[in-house]
Amino acid sequence: MTDLSKTLDVVALGEAMVEFNQTPGQTPGEPLVYLQGFGGDTSNAAIAAARAGAKVAYLSRLGTDRWGDRLMDLWQRENMDATPVLRDAQAPTGMYFVSHDVQGHQFSYARAGSAASRMQTQDLAHWQDTLASSHWLHLSGISLAISASACDTALAAMQLARKLGTRVAFDSNLRLSLWPLARAQACIRHAIGLCDLFLPSLEDMTALTGLTQAQDIIAWSHAQGATQVVLKLGAHGAIASDGQMQRAVPGHSVQAVDATGAGDCFAGNLLARLSAGDNLWDAAAYANAAAALSVQGFGAVDPLPQREAVLNALKSASTGTPA
Repeated sequence: MTDLSKTLDVVALGEAMVEFNQTPGQTPGEPLVYLQGFGGDTSNAAIAAARAGAKVAYLSRLGTDRWGDRLMDLWQRENMDATPVLRDAQAPTGMYFVSHDVQGHQFSYARAGSAASRMQTQDLAHWQDTLASSHWLHLSGISLAISASACDTALAAMQLARKLGTRVAFDSNLRLSLWPLARAQACIRHAIGLCDLFLPSLEDMTALTGLTQAQDIIAWSHAQGATQVVLKLGAHGAIASDGQMQRAVPGHSVQAVDATGAGDCFAGNLLARLSAGDNLWDAAAYANAAAALSVQGFGAVDPLPQREAVLNALKSASTGTPA
């Protein structure tokens, strides 16, 4: 039976940032040129969910600077509800830089002391109604890592969401540049126990647990308390498990140019389809196709696909014709 009190599909909590992504084709030795965009893993996921047709809201703090204004404008353009976002006149909006080389993409952050890192558990009083009205709350390891107060806020939001009948999705998104491994291990393990759906990557879980085999990682994740687990395998697709049954979702062969935000795209599309009534396996297949489309463009937000593009990709994959 549909819960009529749930007017939102997905609400995400974390840090949104301004992105500067190195543009291709630059002469070695010349000053680097960057394209300004937007990022922040949970914001990316929320936008991906909105483009997939979900009703979405975002919870965070932004500075009162022009970059914060631009993020608010972005969310409005994406038909997201950003009215719960708090503005902090005492701290800036975070930003980051993406550079590309033969090893892939690297991140440099300017986020220390950002407005989002100053989230407090008291902020939940402002956000409780939004949490109560959503089918899903989405967070990540970065939501926990940016500061001790943000970690406390994120964990408290997970506990509150479950009390309010809102399911919780948690993406590991390990960034060891933000916190020590031992603290990451403890906090992420605690968060897994508070989530209904865990979205780890193989690379993250090897760093966190030492495990290298997909089946061992999935079993470990269920043992921590996650009811559903979708292990992301990059170009090799994903494995989805509900604790009773597992299915592999094969990857799509594409020409990847920038993997920034691909995991976020996967998470947002997965939650959008689960909210629409898809089962875990169909939702994972849809999310995998969306993520494959997202790596074919530069930046975290611009390449996030609209629903029609994902449906076309799925149709092409089923018929064996190029997308």
